[in-house]
Amino acid sequence: MSCRSKTCKTGEKAFSLVEVLTALAILALTSSSVLVVVDRCVTSATTAALRMQAFEVARENMERLLALPSVQESVEYDVTNTSPPIAWQTAVETFYEPVTARMWLRGVCSARYSDPNGYEQTVELTHWLTDLTKEQLLQLMRRDEEGQGDLADQLIESVEEAAEYAGVDVETIEQWLENGLLTTEDGSFIKSNLDLYMRSSGNPTEEDKKQQIKSEAELRDKQSESRGAGQQGWRDEIDPKTGLTYEELEQMSFSEIWDLMQNR
Repeated sequence: MSCRSKTCKTGEKAFSLVEVLTALAILALTSSSVLVVVDRCVTSATTAALRMQAFEVARENMERLLALPSVQESVEYDVTNTSPPIAWQTAVETFYEPVTARMWLRGVCSARYSDPNGYEQTVELTHWLTDLTKEQLLQLMRRDEEGQGDLADQLIESVEEAAEYAGVDVETIEQWLENGLLTTEDGSFIKSNLDLYMRSSGNPTEEDKKQQIKSEAELRDKQSESRGAGQQGWRDEIDPKTGLTYEELEQMSFSEIWDLMQNR
């Protein structure tokens, strides 16, 4: 009796180490390229969402401005409670339009935010509100003349001078700043705001804090209100920008007044 065994040999060629490493390198390169594309898409979508959010803030402020029955030169600013926060500013300012030789009042609403790369971006909307008459231009010129001297008396530039005015040390002023003391955009201290903190020993109520003056434009408006309307005899006063009396300026055309101001 014989026993036969049959053995089948199958030869299979395996991947070498070099081939495996090459495949892994190609896979890693492909994966990194895909991740870069995905990251750019996410960044682009985030940037677009932030810009749209900032646009909505500026648009809402512009709609609120256009809904007002009357406007005057002013600057308002604040920061939203959103995440990330968006700093906004609403300004009403005058500008000269040379085509029609008219002075206009325009509203500028802007919103600033930081994009995913850390760069500051700004969305700005501008709307022409109304043109100014010659009489309104003269009133602005006169108000600016009166306001410059008054503003200088109400503003304090340095923290050391603010401390001397309030009768405290610099550290106390810094504590007041942390506790909500407001300054102008350029960092100047407003005396009325310092007076508020002096009266309350540095701890005014939240309601009192809201009554602080926030900008030079608001300070100018407050002073104009305190002076009252309709002071007599102002037509005989001399405008320092032109060297003419306001009565003489009233007899000139709008474009003549503007050209005279530009040449001074």
